[in-house]
Amino acid sequence: MLQLTKILRFEMAHAIFGYDGDCKNIHGHSYELHVTVTSVVDYKNYIPAPGFFIDFKNLKKLMHETVIEKFEHKLVLSREFLKVNPSFLSQENLIEMDVEPSAENLLIYISQLLKDKLPDEIKLVRLKLFETKDSYAEWND
Repeated sequence: MLQLTKILRFEMAHAIFGYDGDCKNIHGHSYELHVTVTSVVDYKNYIPAPGFFIDFKNLKKLMHETVIEKFEHKLVLSREFLKVNPSFLSQENLIEMDVEPSAENLLIYISQLLKDKLPDEIKLVRLKLFETKDSYAEWND
């Protein structure tokens, strides 16, 4: 099976409500997102001109519009966090989530966003979200 991966980066802050550790406080990460897709067409021979099933620049544009623009320089907090800390509701860069914005929950959310936007002939295979250079969460279809 042919797969194609595009990597993009974004800066985002979050806090994990109910966590007994430093991550309960608002803090930021330089995220790195790997998006891997494949074609629903099973190419047994070469791909006809132009020779690819999706252009890297088209995938980058789709990721940027769907994910990066949504999260870049945003503060992502759960409704539970905001109930206890309502002063953060006035932040203009705030994104409220129904769940805690952990790497795992962010991947589930991103997978839903991308699946809705990808062309019908392209299938989302895998997502990797690095919070640090040596820590990541992975979603696989």
